[in-house]
Amino acid sequence: MHPTTEVSAVVPPPSEPAARPRWVRDPAVAFTRAALAVRLLGDRPALPVSLRLWAWLGPALAAVVGGVLRFVRLGDPHSLVFDETYYVKDAYSYLQSGYERNWADKANELFVTGNFSALQHTPEYVVHPPVGKWMIAFGMWLFGPSSSFGWRFSAAAVGTVSIFLLALIAYKLFRSVILASIAGLLFAVDGHAIVQSRTSLLDIFVMFWALVAFGALLMDRDDGRRRLARRVAALAPDGGAPPSRALMYGPWLGVRWWRLAAGVALGLCIGTKWSGLFFLAAFGLMTVLWDANARRIAGIRYWISAAILKDGLFAFVSTVPVAFVTYLATWTGWFLSSDAYDRQWAAGNPGGAWGWIPGPLRSLWHYHATAYAFHTGLDSDHPYKANAWSWFVMGRPTSFYAQYPVRGEDGCTVDKCASMVTSLGNPLIWWAGSLAILVLVGLWAARRDWRAGAILCGFAAGYLPWLAYPNRTIFFFYAIAYEPYLILAVTMVLGLVLGRAAAPSWRRRQGALFVGLFLLAAVLLSAYFYPVWTSSVIPFQEWVHRMWMPSWI
Repeated sequence: MHPTTEVSAVVPPPSEPAARPRWVRDPAVAFTRAALAVRLLGDRPALPVSLRLWAWLGPALAAVVGGVLRFVRLGDPHSLVFDETYYVKDAYSYLQSGYERNWADKANELFVTGNFSALQHTPEYVVHPPVGKWMIAFGMWLFGPSSSFGWRFSAAAVGTVSIFLLALIAYKLFRSVILASIAGLLFAVDGHAIVQSRTSLLDIFVMFWALVAFGALLMDRDDGRRRLARRVAALAPDGGAPPSRALMYGPWLGVRWWRLAAGVALGLCIGTKWSGLFFLAAFGLMTVLWDANARRIAGIRYWISAAILKDGLFAFVSTVPVAFVTYLATWTGWFLSSDAYDRQWAAGNPGGAWGWIPGPLRSLWHYHATAYAFHTGLDSDHPYKANAWSWFVMGRPTSFYAQYPVRGEDGCTVDKCASMVTSLGNPLIWWAGSLAILVLVGLWAARRDWRAGAILCGFAAGYLPWLAYPNRTIFFFYAIAYEPYLILAVTMVLGLVLGRAAAPSWRRRQGALFVGLFLLAAVLLSAYFYPVWTSSVIPFQEWVHRMWMPSWI
């Protein structure tokens, strides 16, 4: 993402004009390429060289801070914590055979000592696709399967890269180096993101691939509008208004490469967990609405129909089939095997009317049908089960790891200590984020600010679907999928607090003071909670003091 402008750390107004823009009354300049570009993309003056450097350096520094918090002592604890018992062992199985295999009793105890003899030759039934497990396997391939650092390397690397990516996305949205750096810093120090980056669960990879797709679609938005400006202007080479017939539906914009990249990323997101389907649906709708609005602003008469016929159909082809093919490709190890779970199901089930479908695809479909039935029927009780409504206040964070050493054990110097890994976010960031989401809802309703709408779209895709499963066994750590958009919401509100560049100096000083105090408080709180995110050994009472709500214990 190439930074282009800086707006003195404020959130500029959206680029869309009012209902009766001036260009309608000024046809002499209405359809020149420059005028169209300004209307479609906003006025973007050249960025000074110094700020151009900081537009990359700020996000990079935030990623470095986040990387230190994620990689230092990454191998601790040297045990399989929470659902690592499934995904890390599955990843090792992938390295051996390309699909999941069963493990004998006491597999965890043997695994952490580097003894993998408990791996059996019978296939295992699992209900999540392969991508996240292959990514975990990559770290194990680099550092060895017996290294707990290797188990978690990919999660930490993805979590660190996500900081940099989110900061660049924030710059793309707000055109402010300061706000981009703020977004990166908040993501770097938040405990929920830190814990997810330090444990090999799948949700960090869902978040990453959805964020990659979101960034690609932001790039596509600008690229599509530049193409629209160029092609509409080409309809009237003399600089005047194009023929009215040419503006009925407007031009086709050609192959959208960024949109294809988003389709691949969304396929990998779904290939990690099926919850990625919600991002595919939400982002697909979002990008078509962006195109429809662009055609409206450009003066296309039938802009809704044009958006459907000339943008929507091609958007569908660029994302859904591409995501589907990518998703199928992630099952290559299963396809190449002969004895993976359900791999030979079709051999004993001719298929009747569906017999024309190749056997491996029918077997995979049956596998998916049984996995879907498992997911929808999952309602078993769990001590850390958390209804999605409680996620707004972090009502029930998940405890991944808990040990209580006594004096003389693991460096404990008091009678009783605690060593915890708890997926608890920074309270200031998360509680402010919940309020910021409400602010953005009002901002979008009042001003139709496209940036607020984009952030809300990502948040909704990662959060709202879980409200439909009040009885299902779900956990707070699923919220990592929408955390980047929560951070962007906080950042946008902080930009409003900072004020416009043209605001009086006293107003700017007050805004800067508030934002500075907020960031300082967030960093200090992260330092305070860091031990319970990273299995540090602390006195038991120190742990109790950090459990602000009874439901956190």
